[in-house]
Amino acid sequence: MPFINTSTLNSKEILPGYISRTLHTGSMTFAYLHVTANAKIADHAHPHEQVSQVLKGKFELTVNGETKILEPGTVALIPPHVKHSGKAITDCELLDVFLPEREDYKF
Repeated sequence: MPFINTSTLNSKEILPGYISRTLHTGSMTFAYLHVTANAKIADHAHPHEQVSQVLKGKFELTVNGETKILEPGTVALIPPHVKHSGKAITDCELLDVFLPEREDYKF
């Protein structure tokens, strides 16, 4: 199926304040996230390459000790196994893309 309306994807709260709708292509995972203001994700790393984009709102992201406030139009590139954490400054809409697919995001 070449066209998908992301609003029809199943959703799941993956962390407190982080609601995700995911799409898997066979090689990548696209996670469309609604994040509640002040919701945090603790410092972590994973074997996936990650590209994060803020679609709406403001999100504070720390990658390998460097912190930035991301707003729409800003993209963060996170290499595999690099520690990162974040906090929603406002309610946010984010798009995280992972390569390879995240098995733990299949729901």
